[in-house]
Amino acid sequence: MQVVADLHLHSKYSRAVSQNMTLPTMVYYAVQKGIDLLTVSDWTHPLWQKEIGSQLEEAGEGIYQLKSEIRNPKHETASNAADANSNDQNSKSKTPPRFIFSTEISSIYTQGGKLRRIHNLVFVPSVTVAEKISKALVSRGANLNADGRPIIGMSAKDLLSLVLEIDDRSMLIPAHIWTPHFGIYGSASGFESLEEAFGDLASHIHGIETGLSSDPEMNWQIEELQTRSILSFSDAHSPAKMGRELTVFEMEEVSYEQLRRAVMGNEKWEMSRVVGSRDEGKRTHNPSSHPDTQPKTHPRILYTVEFYPEEGKYHFSGHRNCKVVFGPEEIRKQGSICPTCGKRLTEGVLYRLQQLADPIYLGRENTKENSVGLLWHTDTRGKFPPYVKLVPLLEIVAEAGDSTVFSQKTKNIFQKLIDECGTEIDVLLKTPIENVARSSGERVADGVQRVRHGNIVIDPGYDGEYGKIEIWKDGEEKENDATPQLTLDF
Repeated sequence: MQVVADLHLHSKYSRAVSQNMTLPTMVYYAVQKGIDLLTVSDWTHPLWQKEIGSQLEEAGEGIYQLKSEIRNPKHETASNAADANSNDQNSKSKTPPRFIFSTEISSIYTQGGKLRRIHNLVFVPSVTVAEKISKALVSRGANLNADGRPIIGMSAKDLLSLVLEIDDRSMLIPAHIWTPHFGIYGSASGFESLEEAFGDLASHIHGIETGLSSDPEMNWQIEELQTRSILSFSDAHSPAKMGRELTVFEMEEVSYEQLRRAVMGNEKWEMSRVVGSRDEGKRTHNPSSHPDTQPKTHPRILYTVEFYPEEGKYHFSGHRNCKVVFGPEEIRKQGSICPTCGKRLTEGVLYRLQQLADPIYLGRENTKENSVGLLWHTDTRGKFPPYVKLVPLLEIVAEAGDSTVFSQKTKNIFQKLIDECGTEIDVLLKTPIENVARSSGERVADGVQRVRHGNIVIDPGYDGEYGKIEIWKDGEEKENDATPQLTLDF
């Protein structure tokens, strides 16, 4: 079965996070967006722990779901019940979204004479293990009440050692690895390699998270990532942002162990086809490495759904206050000093990547279009799963209607699309464009088609400022050119 996962979220107990980030609201949005597996996140926070305990029940090995009385409250109004039934019909199955226990932890410490500020995702196989880790962090001086994403004085290596000592099935995955101030490779406080950060425990790092300002192809250029999984999640601070990046797994069943094995798998891939549904890819399997598992049932990563990295907040270098933006070539020519204020620029992800990339891995990406006009990015070596780059549906609808993502007009069109065409991921990835046009009009359909093709313009983000996307270029009439191109699948 295919499992669409967003495993980096935050709760209302984290700073700068919407108060709507509650478990029932996450489930409601997950159904609309087509997400099967979520994370409870922030499980180190004592108040959030109580809510988790009162609202979730076990639904499998390391898997949890909302309790039935919360999923189907008796006091639910007829209107709310109708909405819930509509959303349930549009989801790809009757199974409600599930949860696992993963969370983000911030380590701030000094190593090698340099201040390090590193964010890591910690995945654990059960609520019991989560509780043990929380207690261990408190015993080491962590104030878990201060923030849902706690700040600890332990190094990244010591944190990894701690979670493995408590349960060796736990996983640590470096979060948004290129972010200048908080990524493991970040230009401001990061490292040159995973080995520098984790020492002799580096072999226990089985995957990394791309972050919004990088895509998988950028990470394919790093030597030490050749044997590690490339994962993408949303890092959402509000329900509407959930699913802006996703990882789609193939599993026999939804369980923590299946997830862990999928992340740990390093076998080569061979792309056979990409169709207009979530059924992409076939892997070359080495039976001798997993003699007890057949290729078709081995858990694996099928593909990821990516933000356009230029839209991320740190893709280019610059100073937001001075409105100075430099691409990598400008940095090399003019240096990293801001010409306006004389301070050092925040060096962006693209520049930092080029510092660490191995040239032998350049030019290994291929792009192919499937029958609904969706552009797939594949690894010519067959080593990594493919990915797609998309713009959130709300943003497409907003620009098509010359409105904002917050307007009722935009929300109404979005809801109509979901009601008539399926989940958000369905609309963006596989719904025939003529169906989108019938539901929402030709402009929205045109926008969806342009995003599928990558036929958009992006002013890159820098120094904490999101990039600005234009689906229609300045002065370009938003007319209907949304007739799908019929091409062979691959």
